[in-house]
Amino acid sequence: MLRRTLAITLLALPLGGCDLFGGESSEALAARKEAEGKAVGGACRHAARAIEDCFALNKRADKAAVFAGWREMNDYMRDNKVEAVAPQAAPAPAETSAKAEAPAAAEEAAKAKPAKAKKHDS
Repeated sequence: MLRRTLAITLLALPLGGCDLFGGESSEALAARKEAEGKAVGGACRHAARAIEDCFALNKRADKAAVFAGWREMNDYMRDNKVEAVAPQAAPAPAETSAKAEAPAAAEEAAKAKPAKAKKHDS
């Protein structure tokens, strides 16, 4: 009985530090989300985006981490005299302006394509 308990214990020890089920620990998840937020903030600053625009474009990112990354990149760019790079992609339009523009765009499309006349066989 003692040998069996000892054998099971010795076999289980190497698996103690193993993440057998693939779940990410809460500390690792928090560290990853903070690193992603800092990267987003730094990229926004490098692209000359205001912090408010960065928050609006990245709603799912942690705001504190985004701000920390933005501030770090701002300090780095100021200290090393790095110029901002203009963003290549235009920011996504706000939902309210997209909803307001949709009816106007539909009307313009309707005016641009005249209705086809039906042929009547007589």
